[in-house]
Amino acid sequence: MIDQKKILILEDDPNLGFILQENLELRGYATELVTDGVAGLHAFRKGHFDLCLADVMMPKKDGFTFAREVREKDEQTPIIFLTAKSMKEDRIEGFQIGCDDYVTKPFSMEELALRIQAVLKRVTTAPSAATTFQIGKFLFDHGRQFIELRGKKQKLTGREADLLRLLCLHQNKILEREAALKELWGEDSYFNGRSMDVFISKLRTYLKGDGDVEIVNVHGKGYKLLINQEL
Repeated sequence: MIDQKKILILEDDPNLGFILQENLELRGYATELVTDGVAGLHAFRKGHFDLCLADVMMPKKDGFTFAREVREKDEQTPIIFLTAKSMKEDRIEGFQIGCDDYVTKPFSMEELALRIQAVLKRVTTAPSAATTFQIGKFLFDHGRQFIELRGKKQKLTGREADLLRLLCLHQNKILEREAALKELWGEDSYFNGRSMDVFISKLRTYLKGDGDVEIVNVHGKGYKLLINQEL
C-alpha cells in the first residue's frame, strides 16, 4: 500500500495529462495537474510535493526552466522528466540540472510507475540519523545532503549524495561502474552511464577545494575516490 505521496504533474497535452493523473491516483498517489511551466512553478511554491513529473516541452516555461528554478531553492524534491526527445544531449542536460530520472515518450504506465517507486524509495529510505564521512578536509553529511569545507556548505542533490556515499564506502578502492549504475539507476545502460559521468564531473568540481582529494577514472572498470594516495 503506497503511503499518500503527492505528485505534481506538468503536462500540456490534456489527454496525456488526464491519463497520468487518473493512473497515478488509481495507484494511491495524490496528484495536482498543471498545463504549463509558470503554473507548475506557482503550484510547487504554494504546496508540498513528494515528486514532480514534468514534460520538457511546455508553453510559458519549459520543463528544463521549471527544474532550474526549482533547484535554486530546493535540491531535494525529486524531478522526473517526460519527453519526446531521445537525444543524449537532452538527457545529459536534464541530469546536469538535477533531475532524478528521464522517461522518453511513448512509455507504459507500468514503466513510469516503477520509476516513480524507485525514486521515492531512494528518497524515503534515507537514514534518519545522518551518516557522515570525512573526505580529506571535507565533511560529507549524506543524510542531510551536503559537503562542508571551512564552514562553507555545498548542497547536493539526492543522486549526487548517493553516488558520493558509494565512493566513500569504496575509498581508495575501485567503485565498479556497472555495480554503481545498477544500485543507483537500476540499470547499466549507455544513457545511464553518461548520466553518471555528469554526476562524477559535478562531484569533482565540488571537491576541488582540497588538493589531496581526487576522483579518478579507472579505465574499463570504474572510479576511485583517492585521499592522500597514489593510484
